[in-house]
Amino acid sequence: ELARKGPVDVVVTPASAPVLANNPDIREIIVYDKRGRDAGVGGLLRLARRIRRRPSAGPRTAYLAQGSLRSAALAAIAGYPERIGFAAAPGHSLYTRRVLRREERHHTERLWRLAAPIDVDTEPTPGTLRPRLYPGAIERAAVDAFLGDRAGAPFLALAPGSIWGTKRWPYYAELAARVASRWPLVVVGGSDDRDAARSVVDSAGEHRVLDACGRLSLLASAELIGRARALVTNDSSPLHLASAMGTPTVALFGPTVPDFGFGPLAPRSASLGLEALPCRPCHHHGPPICPLGHWRCMRELDVDRVEAHLTSILG
Repeated sequence: ELARKGPVDVVVTPASAPVLANNPDIREIIVYDKRGRDAGVGGLLRLARRIRRRPSAGPRTAYLAQGSLRSAALAAIAGYPERIGFAAAPGHSLYTRRVLRREERHHTERLWRLAAPIDVDTEPTPGTLRPRLYPGAIERAAVDAFLGDRAGAPFLALAPGSIWGTKRWPYYAELAARVASRWPLVVVGGSDDRDAARSVVDSAGEHRVLDACGRLSLLASAELIGRARALVTNDSSPLHLASAMGTPTVALFGPTVPDFGFGPLAPRSASLGLEALPCRPCHHHGPPICPLGHWRCMRELDVDRVEAHLTSILG
């Protein structure tokens, strides 16, 4: 959306930079290594000077989507006269325009509104809100090599992991045992998800399941998810990769809810949870353990329901 107005530079952490590779709407990805070479006040000032020297074809505007005071200070020191961010963000005192963070809307719309006209009645056009990622030749080759003789064949993706313990639906292995005879399966996730992946692989018996956990970069994982017929995932990063790649998704919500603004955006997707459970939601991210000790939000989300929705979105 911003690229319609002029060149766009994006400041990101080292971990985030590779995800934005090949994006045609970004002029330059500026890496801010705040825990390494750009640490401390000195690093902040050096980066600000570098950004200040960037050529500009018009008014310089900073959009502070991340919201921290450090980001706002960086934009101010770098000489951006207009600084736009959310009204309740930690860095709001340094903003020149504050935008209401509409809690009832999807987070992509909240971010879009930072760049939208000031008119509060403006609504995004259909299709604007789905994010996009752009895996390149390197990522495609990595996925081809990983899939081997399965490259080009249809498969389902399962993402059993999450850094938040209570977000992990406990029945991925049982789901895999049910569907592995009908669909080839690939488990996606990071290196921390390998134990969960192993249980899925073991449950499939004679049916071969590929484990991609920790074997691909984040952008290559997006390429892999983009090739899947569908994804079953917790409320975690694979959900958002699937939204960016247009992969139909069954998203499982326990301690969190889609109303927080982070549900799936891909076509033919579904969000499942125990809507009538009075203790939901209990946390904005998902606590390490259930505060009430029963973890009903995930334990009682049964496999039959998940399998039925998966079958439905597969058509």
